[in-house]
Amino acid sequence: MDLHAALQIEPPTTIVSPPAIKAKSELGNAPCTALELQDFAHISRQNEFGQPFRSSIMPDGSLTPFEAHTPDIIGAQTPKTSNELEENSLPRSRVNEVTGMVPSFLHPRMNRWRVLSACLVYFGNGMNDSGTNLRRVTQHAAADVGSTATGALLPSMEVDYHVGYAVVSLIFVANAIGFIATAFFSDALVERLGRARTLMISEAICIAGYTILGCTPPFPVIAIAFFLLGVGISINLAINNVFCSNLANSTVVLGAAHGSYGLGGIMGPIVATALASKGILWSRFYLITLGLRVACLLFVGWSFWTYETEAPVQFRDSPERRHSQQQTEELGVPTKTQLLKKALKSRVTIIGALFIFAYQGAEVSVSGWMISYLINYRNGDPNRVGYVTAGFWAGITLGRFGLSHAVHHAGEKKSVYGLGAAAVAFQLLAWLVPNVIGDAVAVAILGLVLGPIYPCAQTIFTRLLPAQIQMSSISFISSAGSSGGAIAPFTTGLLAQAVGTYVLHPVCIGLFAVMVGCWWGLPKMVKRTE
Repeated sequence: MDLHAALQIEPPTTIVSPPAIKAKSELGNAPCTALELQDFAHISRQNEFGQPFRSSIMPDGSLTPFEAHTPDIIGAQTPKTSNELEENSLPRSRVNEVTGMVPSFLHPRMNRWRVLSACLVYFGNGMNDSGTNLRRVTQHAAADVGSTATGALLPSMEVDYHVGYAVVSLIFVANAIGFIATAFFSDALVERLGRARTLMISEAICIAGYTILGCTPPFPVIAIAFFLLGVGISINLAINNVFCSNLANSTVVLGAAHGSYGLGGIMGPIVATALASKGILWSRFYLITLGLRVACLLFVGWSFWTYETEAPVQFRDSPERRHSQQQTEELGVPTKTQLLKKALKSRVTIIGALFIFAYQGAEVSVSGWMISYLINYRNGDPNRVGYVTAGFWAGITLGRFGLSHAVHHAGEKKSVYGLGAAAVAFQLLAWLVPNVIGDAVAVAILGLVLGPIYPCAQTIFTRLLPAQIQMSSISFISSAGSSGGAIAPFTTGLLAQAVGTYVLHPVCIGLFAVMVGCWWGLPKMVKRTE
């Protein structure tokens, strides 16, 4: 054999198919297997007349007639019926990984009005809490403040009902009981009535409570009214927190919503002070909040009325989601009682409740007791230092509106550590700087760094909680916050009467430490499979 013959390359016995031409399937994302046909346009026309592309075409050469392809379907197809879904089921380990549509502030269009309605509701909540917190001043401080100062509502109630601070504080305990009681049925209420009707019921309950307060009834009835307010505010707080937390850029949206709470916190002391300075009966303050709640009832009813019929919500009824539910049923459908127990046993629920208990306890303690501290230890003018509370709420508002964007980009989890450390630092400054102006500035900045923490926490809690128990868990977390807002100031008051109002600062620093410890104890975030 010569060299030429040895190097002779024989032609291949089979014809290599040309590069595959990928076509999109009906799903729009999964590409179908290639069609190696010279007359591709002809096949396209056939498809237009009802012959779809096969996803498992096995070419027999460079030119394969369409009719010669095997009818067996091996690749990914779009199931048409529940039976087909069962044949193409997801593994059981991935039942809960079905991806949903993420709504945003702008989509669906009604969401912008829903967020605005939530802002109005939070504004009313802020007016209620800050106006009420004005009465959380000790009897000792009230004697110095007099009937024209910011804390005048407390002595007015004491004079009207002939009770002391400890008895008056029972209204806040009743309010906390309302929050706690609601956590057991809020999810079932939403499931049965829908969000619009449930929100309207919550506002109607608040209207009933404010109507009672506006009539200046006997003191036991006052406690009942605050119980009703706890029930109503707890419901709207849980629903709006869950709604805003599940929107895109939820930290920013929650920052705006809870920033509106801060605006209400600013307005509450100003309006209550103006009424008290003119000698108007303390209960008339609640007629203003009553009118605001009527507007809230109409707004939330209109904006959420079609919520369950829109695309992001209807996606839950899609074939894929129904199939996921069918597989869950095979494993056993949890009852409402089981879901409630699961929510109560959840590590996120327990740690989150303790976190919000400490946060709201510190927030309300500073709001209600800083005035007394400035009067007793800084010789502050009772007619002026009352506005330090408004400065504190202004800081919270600015922090929620302004810093929430930066916190969202920096990362909510690590930002809370920095904000917690800053809160401890400025609480120490308010304690150690022997100057009213310096203390007032420190308190305002303290509000600034505390502001974004609540939206961050709600965002992280919602991400960590399964969708089935979000409403119940957030309700319990909110009830813990209300309990902290009642127990921490009450405990601070008892200590203040024994040793002095300076105990406000070590109490708050301890609560900030509890917050950071709880934050560290939360489970790690796991990215969802999309």
